[in-house]
Amino acid sequence: MLKLTRRHFIVSGFTFLAAHRLRSSFAQVERPNRPLAIASANRITLPDGTVYYNGIRATERAFQLMRAGSDPLDAVIAGVNIVEDDPHDMSVGYGGLPNEEGEVELDASVMHGPTGRCGAVAALRYIKNPSQVARLVMEETDHVLLVGEGALRFALSFGFKKEELLTERARQVWLQWRRQRSERDHWMQNKLPGALRSALPDWDWRQFTGTINCLAITEAGDIAGVTTTSGLAFKIPGRVGDSPIIGCGLYVDNEVGAAGSTGWGEDNIRVVGAHAVVENMRRGMSPLEACLEALRRVVKLYGGRPAHQLNFYALNKNGEYAGAAIFKGAQFAVTDARGSRVEDSAYLFERPPQ
Repeated sequence: MLKLTRRHFIVSGFTFLAAHRLRSSFAQVERPNRPLAIASANRITLPDGTVYYNGIRATERAFQLMRAGSDPLDAVIAGVNIVEDDPHDMSVGYGGLPNEEGEVELDASVMHGPTGRCGAVAALRYIKNPSQVARLVMEETDHVLLVGEGALRFALSFGFKKEELLTERARQVWLQWRRQRSERDHWMQNKLPGALRSALPDWDWRQFTGTINCLAITEAGDIAGVTTTSGLAFKIPGRVGDSPIIGCGLYVDNEVGAAGSTGWGEDNIRVVGAHAVVENMRRGMSPLEACLEALRRVVKLYGGRPAHQLNFYALNKNGEYAGAAIFKGAQFAVTDARGSRVEDSAYLFERPPQ
């Protein structure tokens, strides 16, 4: 007769719980939320009063392409190309707000989960689709990042055409800012939270600041991402934020998930944010927990009193997703089998500390 000790009962109990959790995990994997595309969501208002979210256009396009069998990187790049080409979106591509000298400089990065490869460009002028050039860096070279004149010459060598990216609308905004530049610029002696917003109080700043990050996972579970931007409005020429830096503005691990960012890039660079989010998910955190924990690292840099908005977006291998921000009010776009929608991001603070 087998004698069962208290230890056997304890071990058996743990075995039962482990098996139950394993069965639950397999049940979740059998019904993943895939395909799925998520993106940051800037609210754009046209002169006629029409309102739309740039991220919805991107996620819908990416989702449609994945449903048709496209690679996830093809899908997300096609999605953000819509935004890059939109002259009404003043945060990305054509029509983006310029640097302090009136020149539009674009940054972008791409990362392909199945191969683990990536590419990026920074301070790229005259080319409206930097995401496409970033992909060529990934596919045609053994480099990751090309910048400035080198990035431009590289793009031209592949048939891209030089175009004027500064629209008349963006130029008028820049001219209005320039009248106050002695008090509102990015030199340290005049570094004031909200300086750009207060410099141009009559403009709807939701359509003048931002970036677009788009992440996607196919039905088969392959993941890719892209981040593209015209960068911080009226920046010092040559300034590069987090968007084209792999591990900061974008990171993808096909076995775990993906993350991207918009907002104040300098803060994100200091914590290597997108990589931190993915590593948090690797350790078992949900996308939401992973984003919030990375944001707390940023807050710690400021002694608990952060000065700028920063947003993270993430999805995992099972199609769970989240958006989170330091301050309340951020949103993000989602397209999956339930349709397209804008959801509110979680946040750490109701409003900036006074």
